[in-house]
Amino acid sequence: MAPSHSKGPDLKRYMEKRLRLKLNGSRCVIGTLRGYDAFMNIVLEDTIVDVGNRSGPAITEGEQIGTVVIRGSSVIQFESLARIVPTAAAEES
Repeated sequence: MAPSHSKGPDLKRYMEKRLRLKLNGSRCVIGTLRGYDAFMNIVLEDTIVDVGNRSGPAITEGEQIGTVVIRGSSVIQFESLARIVPTAAAEES
């Protein structure tokens, strides 16, 4: 049985930042992180479907899908498209 005191993911430093999420099924989306929970369910705003390759900086063919909720178990990888400044709390752990 899992401990009941688990905190979940610490994504505070990624709030309000543009992220690229790689999802199962060979899907990829780019959006602004607006919220998350202990199960890593994620709310992205101004989201587009990333159909371009990773080497190109601009996504011109992406379909705008707006605000989405992504189930945490669907996320394979995420990367920040903006610079993340480490916080003092993150450096201590």
